[in-house]
Amino acid sequence: MMPGDGTGTMASLIQRIARQALATYRNPPRVGEPPGKGFQENHNKLRSLVTEIRAADLKLAPRRGDGRPAGVSSPRLPLHRGAPPVTYMHICETDHFSMGVFLLKSGASIPLHDHPGMHGLLKVLYGKVRISCFDRLERPAGSPHQALPLPAASAAALRRSIVRSTGEYTEDSGACVLYPDRDNLHQIDALDGPTAFLDILAPPYDPDDGRDCHYYKIQAEVKDAELEEKELWLMEISQPPDFWCGGEPYPGPEVCL
Repeated sequence: MMPGDGTGTMASLIQRIARQALATYRNPPRVGEPPGKGFQENHNKLRSLVTEIRAADLKLAPRRGDGRPAGVSSPRLPLHRGAPPVTYMHICETDHFSMGVFLLKSGASIPLHDHPGMHGLLKVLYGKVRISCFDRLERPAGSPHQALPLPAASAAALRRSIVRSTGEYTEDSGACVLYPDRDNLHQIDALDGPTAFLDILAPPYDPDDGRDCHYYKIQAEVKDAELEEKELWLMEISQPPDFWCGGEPYPGPEVCL
């Protein structure tokens, strides 16, 4: 029997996900420490629940190429040039995690960025995305100056990284998982039309607590014949001017914690 909400009503899937996220991330392992058995069991339960979610569970309809919901007529005037390429639907947030939906227009991207000390789960609700994952490595002193002809100020913004994976995800795929020490940097590109995905981050971004979002661009490949895996120099940059995120109301079931 599926758990209810305490009122005799069957709890929605997103409500169950929120409760499991709270149970999972209330006491996460410290950064650098291996996760305990309890955390792993809770995380597996959360990942399983997230894998089940579909757009219909959140009352979302796949968007058309112009970014509008299916069945909604096009405006007589073209969309304003200032319309954001990405929008966000806030579902809930606690001190332990945040949860919402990102909606990307056709061809839009969320630039390469990090999640300092954070866990995360991403589940596509409709459409297709390509997710490229990276991890920062300890940078040997002086290497950027030797490898790249950059001023000292620019070289200081370089971050040596390793390419972890690149994959395509649809609503039929499992969740994409990030950890504080693995797959922590990623870029997300909408492929073949608009797309939307559920996003859980734990704990939420908080610049006052050392969890600000940093953006990067690929500067160059690390030239070293002895490397077994592909490494890149990433340059930390300001938020790209062609990327910004707007807000939309969340139409799905209410979440109460």
